Formats: sequence, C-alpha cells, structure tokens
Amino acid sequence: QVQLVESGGGLVQPGGSLRLSCAASGSVFSISVMGWFRQAPGKQRELVAVITSGDTTNYADSVKGRFTISRDNAKNTIYLQMNSLQPEDTAVYYCNAQVRRTQWSSFNGYWGQGTQVTVSS
Repeated sequence: QVQLVESGGGLVQPGGSLRLSCAASGSVFSISVMGWFRQAPGKQRELVAVITSGDTTNYADSVKGRFTISRDNAKNTIYLQMNSLQPEDTAVYYCNAQVRRTQWSSFNGYWGQGTQVTVSS
C-alpha cells in the first residue's frame, strides 16, 4: 500500500499565503513525478504544478510567479508554497505521485485525500 497525506490547507484572505505538504509512505521503492492538482466546485480537476525527482518543475499558467513547488526526496515529500492567493484559487488541492513499489514493478499513480484551500475576505 501507498499513502499520500496532505496537510496545510485552510482559510486565508486574498493576498495571503499558505504552504501545503504531501508525504508519501508505505510500500515506496522510488518516486518519479510528484505534483499538485486542484478541483473547484463544478469544475474538472486541473494541474497546478509538478516536479520530477531531478527537480524539474512545471506550472499552470494561472499560478506561475505565485506558487512554488519543491521536493525533499529523502522524506518522499513535496511542498507547495502559495503566495498572493486569490479567490479563484479556492479549491480542494490533491497530491499525486508516480510510485514504483518494488525494483521490479512499474510506476503507478496514487492520489491523496485532498485538502481544502479557501481564499475569502
């Protein structure tokens, strides 16, 4: 089993900041790409940011310059620093990881349970 546990969501005023964390645990041999996705009410889940094991990053245009994704490979953990938050950033944020459970297995995708981020005055 592989578990992804997110933390750090909450309520923040427009212009404020939050930092999300996602830790992978369980049967983890290696992790390639990890990332953050979000889903607002009535909308499809969308990519926010991803990071490879070599620290290559990619961001959605809507968050470039405001959000920063980082990774601690030793802890199988990623972070999302979110600055200058706006009401349109309100969503449930989900962590995703491409995990290989043994040296002989292929990579499979796993999701966390999600953490709510609400930006409102």
